[in-house]
This record gives sequence, C-alpha cells and structure tokens, in this order.
Amino acid sequence: MEKWLNSTFSRQTYVSLPAEADTMTAHNKERTKAMPVTKKHNYSLRKHNTFGLDIKANQYVSYDSVDELVEVLAEITTSSQPMLHIGSGSNLLFTQDFAGTILHSGIQSIKTIAHHGDEVLVRAGAGIVWDDFCALMAQLNWYGTENLSHIPGEVGAAAVQNIGAYGVEVGSIVHEVETIEVSTGRPRVFQATECHYDYRDSIFKHRHGEYIVTAVVFRLSTTPRVHLDYGALQQLRNNDPVPSTQTIRDAVIAIRESKLPSPDRLGSAGSFFKNPVISIEAYAGLLRTYPGMPHYPVDERQVKVPAAWLIEQCGLKGRCHGGAAVYERQPLILVNKNHATPSDIVALAEQVKESVYQKFNIQLQPEVNYI
Repeated sequence: MEKWLNSTFSRQTYVSLPAEADTMTAHNKERTKAMPVTKKHNYSLRKHNTFGLDIKANQYVSYDSVDELVEVLAEITTSSQPMLHIGSGSNLLFTQDFAGTILHSGIQSIKTIAHHGDEVLVRAGAGIVWDDFCALMAQLNWYGTENLSHIPGEVGAAAVQNIGAYGVEVGSIVHEVETIEVSTGRPRVFQATECHYDYRDSIFKHRHGEYIVTAVVFRLSTTPRVHLDYGALQQLRNNDPVPSTQTIRDAVIAIRESKLPSPDRLGSAGSFFKNPVISIEAYAGLLRTYPGMPHYPVDERQVKVPAAWLIEQCGLKGRCHGGAAVYERQPLILVNKNHATPSDIVALAEQVKESVYQKFNIQLQPEVNYI
C-alpha cells in the first residue's frame, strides 16, 4: 500500500506500507515528480548545522535519487575541491567556511521489503528525518526504534554515527546499509556485520568519504522486544510489563525534552563528548576518592563512566566562553547561547577536557565531528 503521511512526516515522504498502515490518519496522493538537483553557491549552512553557525560553503548540492547522486559525483570528483556529505548537521562543528561542495540527500522513500513471522525489514531513504521514521514505526507498533526517539538527524547519518540512547544503539537494528562508492559511483551494500558497529562508531567513520549512504534496511519486530533498564524508563515496566512502542516513545521524548535543548531554541549538537571507557583498575582507584562515581559495565576489564557526571563534578555547569556555554540542565551538551563563533565552542570544549583530565586523569573524546 502506498501512502503519503503528511501528518507524521516533517517532509513529504513516499511510503509503501502493508495493510497495518490502514488505521493511520493519512490520505493518498499521487507521487510527485522528483525535483531537479539543487545547486547553490556561496551558500550559508546556518540551517544545515544544529549549532546554528553561519558558515558558508562554496557549493551546496541536494539530490533526490541515487541516479542523481551518481551524476553529481561524476561532476564533483573531476574537481580538486573537497567534498563533504552531511545529514541535518546535528553531529558537526564547522570550524570555518567550507571551501568545497556540501552534499545532502533528499531520498525520502520508505518501504517494507520483507515480513516473516514477527520480523519486519523496512528500507528507509537516507534523507528521512530520523525522528519521523521513529514516529511511523511507533504508529505501526513495530519495536526497535522507540528508545532512539527524538534524536536529531537523518536516517543515513544515524547509520554512520551508530546513534544510541537509553540502552539501544541503531547498529543493533540495522540489517544492511546501501551505499554508493564515491570514487566509482557504483553501489555497494554493507551487511550489518560488515559495518563494524561499536560505541558511536562504524566502518563509515573510519573510511570517511569513501561511501555515501543512500538507504538503510532495519530489522524490526512486531512482538515486544523492550529495553527498559534505563532508570527513568523502569517505571514503564512497573506500570505495564509490555508497553507499546508509542508508550515507550512518549516516555523517551519526555525525558529528552526535560534535559536537552531544542536546536530551534538553543543551538547545540546534542552530546558533545563520548562517555569514556576506562579499566576496572582505574575505576577502582577513582572510586576510593569519589565513592558515588557511577559506572556501567562494558566487559570484564572495562567500565563506562558518564561524561556528564565528570563534567558536573568539575563545576562546569553553565560555564561560558564567548557566546558558547555548558548547558545548565545537561553538562554533556555545549550550546550556542549568544551568537557563538566556532572558536568559542572549540575553546570551551578544550576547557572542559582539560578540567576533567586534571581532576580525574580521564581524557574526554568529542562525539561531535570537527570540520
């Protein structure tokens, strides 16, 4: 069944769904013809990075299909200028104007490609807003994405960054990732095991610029497979042993909105630093000085320590540098509080890293990519 779901999606998205979607509020429309490739020069990226920095690119190109992407790559790769593919810019810090071409996917289709037993394979275009996809899966009550609700970004970037929240990483529900090899324009499909997913990591980050994600196939479940071990979500299990995807999604959104600033109101890139992983021996030593130090087991030899806790112990909540600040509600987030420049944010991040290192002898690593 083919539907347009304008009530669900922030963009007009072509959706092919099974009969389960009949119960959703939606109306049919004919598929419109794809718009031509959009090219803009000396273009401000303010709307394409969630820090809201007024950084310019020599050229900005948006495409709506794989064929258009291949055509664009054939043109760009003959140039000596650099190229960068972005999603919504929710995990980027542009440190200066970009002297090259910024590419952005407008591939917006969603299709169910297999349904066996309680397993559903759903193919989503790389340009779909991630939370729109989560919203649709919640409407269908297909389990897998609900803990990842309300994370800024797009589907393609989610698979590259291996986004995660509340006990779930996107790599755990990825079946395969469809890409185009930049150097040849040829398609290549990566199976989940080939993506080498790790904490906020994947093969696409290590082979940066070699492949562009065009679509992601997710393995979801029509029967409950819930992850409710995160503190604020445990209450759901007490209220209902098998909460619906929408119930979990609503709870996750409420938690995130209570702690995290909306990029529309206060520019940020979400969590700026990764939670550091340290040895059990190092943790035991710190625990003697800081008895309440939280941790999460990684394996028999390592634990993960919340970066937010480390930053807060350094008294950095609300710390400002120029127009940048450590967010008062969640110190893991750096915000554009008052017309911050890229150098303001970089300098503040270095201050945070230095403070944590001096106090705990732990080196924080940015989750945000510096460009």
